[in-house]
Amino acid sequence: MSGIYIHIPFCKQACHYCDFHFSTSLKKKDELVNALAKELVLRNDEFKNRIVETIYFGGGTPSLLSIDELRFLIDEVYKNYEVSETPEITIEANPDDLTHQQLNDYAASPINRLSIGIQSFFEEDLKLMNRAHNSEEAKKCLEEATKHFDNISIDLIYGIPGMSNERWIQNIETALAFNIPHISSYALTVEPKTALASFIKKGIIKHVDDDLAQEQFHIMIEKLRDAGFIHYELSNFGKPEYFSRNNSAYWQGKPYLGIGPSAHSFDGKHRSWNVRNNSKYINSLEKNILPIETETLSTTDKYNEYVMTGLRTIWGVSLEKVEQEFGEKYKTYLLEQSQKHIIEQLLYLDDGKLLVTKKGKFLSDGIASDLFMLN
Repeated sequence: MSGIYIHIPFCKQACHYCDFHFSTSLKKKDELVNALAKELVLRNDEFKNRIVETIYFGGGTPSLLSIDELRFLIDEVYKNYEVSETPEITIEANPDDLTHQQLNDYAASPINRLSIGIQSFFEEDLKLMNRAHNSEEAKKCLEEATKHFDNISIDLIYGIPGMSNERWIQNIETALAFNIPHISSYALTVEPKTALASFIKKGIIKHVDDDLAQEQFHIMIEKLRDAGFIHYELSNFGKPEYFSRNNSAYWQGKPYLGIGPSAHSFDGKHRSWNVRNNSKYINSLEKNILPIETETLSTTDKYNEYVMTGLRTIWGVSLEKVEQEFGEKYKTYLLEQSQKHIIEQLLYLDDGKLLVTKKGKFLSDGIASDLFMLN
């Protein structure tokens, strides 16, 4: 199973917390779409004997592309790659873009999954984050989207300064009222060089409270479990049959191709990434040159990545896989390093797999770094 991720680096406006690569100018949109198509053609050799199971339009804001541009890129994938008969084709969208017409167009296209950036149903949170939509649009778009699509995921953010537990519970309950089958939820993190970091430094916005974020994380686990969701990855909850096939492939170490400026790729042995600049990306592809850098992963790199992703998921870290793929030395090291976390009831062993406990979930990235081996 393999996936293709297509990065659309445009947004209407910059969210205060975001450090992804994007531009708020759409001037180069046509050239960029052509460059994405060119990259798909130039890289089809990398997926020679692989079947594409998922196509994912991420960003940025892919819903800023016209339906014709999206169809053109999907056609290019079909022309140049072997695509499964039932691929998952996802587009990330903002509520303010999802008009009745746009949803009709998507429903009539090969797109079969929506990932909608709601973040919050409350005006004050949306203003603090500088989102382009308002609370009314968030609800209206879900009302409309659920008429056209069954497979919908929404993003929600917790740990927002000033957001009480009561407001967070209301956010979750509003989402559940729309019968959404998948929720991705993240703690608000303060990335360096973002507007949010600057506002906190100047005292305009309160600091993010980690203890409150942890409380809200546990509230969400309970609420969503009671509503029939499976907490299959640290930030992801899905009803049975509604896990993100695209993201599950990342977490399980399957190969994927990242197309577009700043997109990352992985083939099992190498990790590569494209230049994080729209003009350089376009100019390079106009000359048929891939604007890409590659690193070969050492055994230790691959072990560390497997531990990091495995601990975030319900599939855990298989001791047998560690021994088979990386060697006895790594398995012994993993067991030694995990002992203190097992004693502290942050990790447990079950059927040859190392998993995080409920208590350890919020801390899983920190626990994983304790189990890393240094190159």
